[in-house]
Amino acid sequence: MFERLKKVFVSSAAPREVVRADAVSEWAGTHGFSYSGPEKGQGLVLSGKIRGKPWKLESGAASRDYIRGEELRARAELGIDGDMSVLIMSRPLKETLEKRAYAIYTDTLQTTADPSLPEEMRWLAMYEEFGWSSLVPDFWERYTVLADQRDHALAWIDGNLAELLLHWPQPGVDAQTPFILMLLRGKCYLRMQYNAGDIASLQHAAVIFTSACEAALASAKPDISL
Repeated sequence: MFERLKKVFVSSAAPREVVRADAVSEWAGTHGFSYSGPEKGQGLVLSGKIRGKPWKLESGAASRDYIRGEELRARAELGIDGDMSVLIMSRPLKETLEKRAYAIYTDTLQTTADPSLPEEMRWLAMYEEFGWSSLVPDFWERYTVLADQRDHALAWIDGNLAELLLHWPQPGVDAQTPFILMLLRGKCYLRMQYNAGDIASLQHAAVIFTSACEAALASAKPDISL
């Protein structure tokens, strides 16, 4: 009897997984993306091109200690001005990293830099924080913007990108979720905490990332060294 019940549960669970993968694949196709579902030892992958520039978004084990569980990370080779540096970070994450940096700075017993510290802590010291009134207060309550130049941040973060960053599908990503979107060295990057199986957040992250790439390509100067 146990074996019969086991077969029933296994057979009923498998189609749901197939349906979910098919739904994501169909959604990806309507947006011009390619999708491959999770395989053994690997996460899911979305990929595509924006104005001929390749991008990829994938899930996997967290590569930062401030992310719990899985991580979504994306990268696009945009070929824009490599001197343009802009970082959008969830404000709670910024506050957490600043407290951590202060604790290290005031620790008189620590005389050398810890190589395991995330690169984001260095960016907090390198770049200035900017804000402007054309974006709604809710945006500034949830996110911080750091950049090498104010004009670079203004050119990249338009109203459409700000709206996408504010309106995640619920339940899912909230203001406390570690999140980073940035332009650095001519590339666009995304890194965020991800609950495996949260398809709505995955789809929204892909839309945010591709929209960010589009905005960067529209506003930034090409890298003439390429």
